Amino acid sequence: MRVELSDVTLDVEVSGEGPAVLLVHGFPDSHRLWRHQIPVLNAAGFRTIAPTLRGFGASGRPEGGPEAYSPAASVADMVELLDRLDVDRVHLVGHDWGSVVAQGLAHALPDRVPSLSILSVGHPRAGRGAGWEQRQRSWYILLFQLSELAESWLARDDFANMRDMLAEHLDAEEVLEPLRAPGALTAALNIYRAGLPAEVQFAPDLPVPPLPAGLPVMGVWSAGDRFLTEYQMSATADHVSGPWRYERIEDAGHWFPLDQPELTGELLLSFLKANS
Repeated sequence: MRVELSDVTLDVEVSGEGPAVLLVHGFPDSHRLWRHQIPVLNAAGFRTIAPTLRGFGASGRPEGGPEAYSPAASVADMVELLDRLDVDRVHLVGHDWGSVVAQGLAHALPDRVPSLSILSVGHPRAGRGAGWEQRQRSWYILLFQLSELAESWLARDDFANMRDMLAEHLDAEEVLEPLRAPGALTAALNIYRAGLPAEVQFAPDLPVPPLPAGLPVMGVWSAGDRFLTEYQMSATADHVSGPWRYERIEDAGHWFPLDQPELTGELLLSFLKANS
């Protein structure tokens, strides 16, 4: 379904009945990332809301520079989306940049969020503390800051370099197709340019608060993730004051909702049931 918000129209899949679960994807995905987990959650009595973030897939691309695509803008979209759908309380699940958006939403709506599940990407301060290994794995984030150059490099030779980056993504061709539209690749990269500019990456401190007091949080990391260290997820425990659960998935890459769909669904379902 298409949902018109104040300054953007989002492509959203809503299904099922029961307690609400918001599923937020990351780069360069769409709500299709969750297609294996949605039926499982619906069958267990949960209502799922899976939006495609602004700048991705079939959702709108507002005019403006990188700030129009900041994580904060997506948090505001999620607040408005939940209000449009008359959702009062909602469990949050986020993968990759969706984890960042979900954490921001937990801060924005602390009294409306019974649980938070963060996949692949942990708390920003844990990422900052992950050291040189994490900086090496995150080299591409600096490339993404280079307007036009990054687009040219990624799209060269029919997106050959982007395909290398998405080597273990089971839906690589599907997520690449929308990026061919004029302005689409820039819109997708803008979440990095607004959310992790060099000034933030190399600042002496990162003024991000711990997750809301008492909030149950589950962090899930996959052993085959080329982009993120285990430390940045496991050390998220230091930034959680409520119940903390950590799960490590073997035999899966960064996009483990696709690599290990059944296990991902089982983990989410057990955590949601425990906190509903």
